[in-house]
Amino acid sequence: MAAFIVESNANLVKSIVIATQYLYPGLLLLILLLVGALYSIYTARNNNDVIVPTVTGPGGRPLPVTKKRHINSESEEPEGRFSPAIRALFQWIYATVTLTFVGQGAAIATRALVEKSADDDYAWWCGEAKAVYTLGSAFLYLYVFIALFEHKHQPGPVYILMWLVALCMEVIIVTCDAIILSQPHEVVVHLGPTKYMIVDTMDQWDILDLSLSGTRVCLVAGSVVVWVVCALMERRAEREKCKREQEYHSEADENTPLLNPELNGYHTNTNGHVSPGVNGLCDGTTNSDSSFAMVDEDAGFYRPEKLPHTTWLEYLSGYSVFFPYMWPAKKLRLQFVVVLCFILLALQRWVNIMVPYQIGLVTNELTESHKSDSGEKLPMQMPWASLGLLILYKLLQGPSGLLGSWRSMLWIPVSQHAYRALTTSAFEHVHSLSLDFHLGKRTGEVLSALNKGASVNSFLEQVTFQVFPMIVDLFVAVSYFYFRFDAIYAVIVCIVTFYYLLLTIRLASKTADQRRAMSNADREEEAVKNDSIISYETVKYFNAEEFEFRRYRNAIKNFQKAEAQVTWSISSMNMYQSLVFMTGMLAAVMFGAYQVTQKQREVGDFVALITYLGQLQGPLNFFGTFYRTVQQAMISGERLLELFKQRPTVVDGPNVTTMTSCNGRVEFSKVKFAYDQRKPALRNLTFECRPGTTTALVGESGGGKSTLFRLLYRYFNCQDGTIKVDHQDIKKFSIDSIRRFIGVVPQDTILFNDTLMYNLKYANQNASDEDVFAACQAASIHDKIMSFPDKYYTKVGERGLRLSGGEKQRVAIARTLLKNPKIIMLDEATSALDSHTEQQIQSRLATIGRGRTMLIIA
Repeated sequence: MAAFIVESNANLVKSIVIATQYLYPGLLLLILLLVGALYSIYTARNNNDVIVPTVTGPGGRPLPVTKKRHINSESEEPEGRFSPAIRALFQWIYATVTLTFVGQGAAIATRALVEKSADDDYAWWCGEAKAVYTLGSAFLYLYVFIALFEHKHQPGPVYILMWLVALCMEVIIVTCDAIILSQPHEVVVHLGPTKYMIVDTMDQWDILDLSLSGTRVCLVAGSVVVWVVCALMERRAEREKCKREQEYHSEADENTPLLNPELNGYHTNTNGHVSPGVNGLCDGTTNSDSSFAMVDEDAGFYRPEKLPHTTWLEYLSGYSVFFPYMWPAKKLRLQFVVVLCFILLALQRWVNIMVPYQIGLVTNELTESHKSDSGEKLPMQMPWASLGLLILYKLLQGPSGLLGSWRSMLWIPVSQHAYRALTTSAFEHVHSLSLDFHLGKRTGEVLSALNKGASVNSFLEQVTFQVFPMIVDLFVAVSYFYFRFDAIYAVIVCIVTFYYLLLTIRLASKTADQRRAMSNADREEEAVKNDSIISYETVKYFNAEEFEFRRYRNAIKNFQKAEAQVTWSISSMNMYQSLVFMTGMLAAVMFGAYQVTQKQREVGDFVALITYLGQLQGPLNFFGTFYRTVQQAMISGERLLELFKQRPTVVDGPNVTTMTSCNGRVEFSKVKFAYDQRKPALRNLTFECRPGTTTALVGESGGGKSTLFRLLYRYFNCQDGTIKVDHQDIKKFSIDSIRRFIGVVPQDTILFNDTLMYNLKYANQNASDEDVFAACQAASIHDKIMSFPDKYYTKVGERGLRLSGGEKQRVAIARTLLKNPKIIMLDEATSALDSHTEQQIQSRLATIGRGRTMLIIA
């Protein structure tokens, strides 16, 4: 009975140590990845100092939340919480921990080669659990060691959690090993008829193994103690600092003057001068209406030279703004197509598993010998069924196979819908932005950003059908090797995959700024080209062709220089990736070949192993290529994302109503406005325009006459005072409804590159040809148009450049008349006319303005 109890306890201890060794590397890796991801989410959410309320884009869809963060002026990466000496101590500790596993692995390999019987009947083996524990942990702690060198803020809470779990498991392993080795125990052997042999005592190899394990326990425990002590000291220092600050503020409350500049929005610089602080404007006042425009450096949508580095959570949350535009929420047919595509995707994953399995099966059927019942060797038969299944699987496999081709064809309408939704939404968003944005924008830069819709669409499609399946393939590969072969192969695949992806991400992230520079240079080339072509006449007026050619050549050279740096980085990355994968493949193939030579596996298994490893290389190589492609697409899409983040400064209030009728009474009451607070444009402007009257605005250039029109048309909101139409504040009405009753003839008329009829009917698409003729006669342009060869179907050219300035102004007047507004604003509308035509139009102003309120800048 006592012997039975002792044997049961021994078996229990053995089971515990085996289970712990199997779980050790996988559990620590899971903590490192999963808890690390959750902790990064937590820190990303708590590092934001200011969060602007949610903004909606076209169609009421949410736009990204704008976040402001403290930026360290010295370095983008914050300083670590530990001193350099403590960080060096952690580095040496985990370098030694890694070496203990390397030493155990070397001892295992040496002992396996040394401890063989004379006639090779058996050979010592550590066991699968011990091999998995040693191999997996060595590479895991190698990563920890590398991370401690790369990041100044490590080790953080994630590492201390991992070390605590590791310490507990190490203690369990050492204790169980000591119990097992101190008494007669079984030793795993190979090549013999039995799998185990009984050993009575502990030899020098066991003592070395326990010594290394004990050293590791002491090192891990020491790192935990050092981390906890440092954390407690840091917390104590923070409490003392807070206490000193409270004491300082309590003294300051008694001694601070009532007129403290800093408390009133001012601070004193090093020269003793008082300047505006962050809490106030130049005059010490704050503005309650945040919807007026301030023309500043951000209004022009200029490209930053180097975008800030953000966390992966912030990147994904930023790009998530595109998802509502791309999902076919109101189209059930397209949603069914999406589900069908995902079913085909799952079938592709199943086929990827079956191909190497079927190859191994065919190989075994071709190599194994068949004998009859009497012992005679039978002739080999063709494995028709297995070969047929293999060809079928190969026909279905891959992106160019039947499943991949069907999925690509089915996805076409979904992709087109996503591209159409995203690009049209971006187009709508640009039109929804206020005038301050369009006054400062570079047209070529905005057009370049709008063209990035294809990059975003391609990025999201590749993530859905290539990155996500690749991740699934990697998990399936680990599971396949674990169940089809054994855990050692699964550990090798995990190590290769982890370090391959880690190497790819690290090297690609280091070249992110190079890619961003290349993307910036590409957009600069586009901007230079577009701006120069748009300003064709200006180039010719000043004989600046050679200057423009040289500017464009320099833009191309800058792009090619950045492109060459990126290409060099890509080639270097490919070499390192191949080295990592081939090293892992060498280890797996050598181990598999050894097992085949020792009759532990069949030749078909070895062929299946090579096939699946080669098949695994495809997703990994694709990830290397795709990561760079995705990175380039994301960097290109950043400009579109930044464009989406631009917000209109003049928007409808929460309780606006629609203006349904208008008599034309206009009132300005003590209106103040300034594009820049240092130079007001309007001060206490008060006047009234009654319905049916004509009001002339006369003044020097830059006196604010055009600004008055912009305020009435709701391009801007006044900063003080009120503007009323029919005794109602215009802010109480929706912007669109009030603009329907206002017509504007601008100082610089822009026409579409189409026919005159198209440009005239643009104001009123329902107008008849007779209405167009009447409006043109009122504007004294009808006879001129009829003298053209194509009459009203004459092409006006880019921005109407084929017409003279006077002809364009008269077309603009006719177009405004077709809108039939109750309020007409003419901004020096006759400045480009000859005296005779100007007198004709002025004589008809009484007829044009009958029943309308007219404001004229003369």
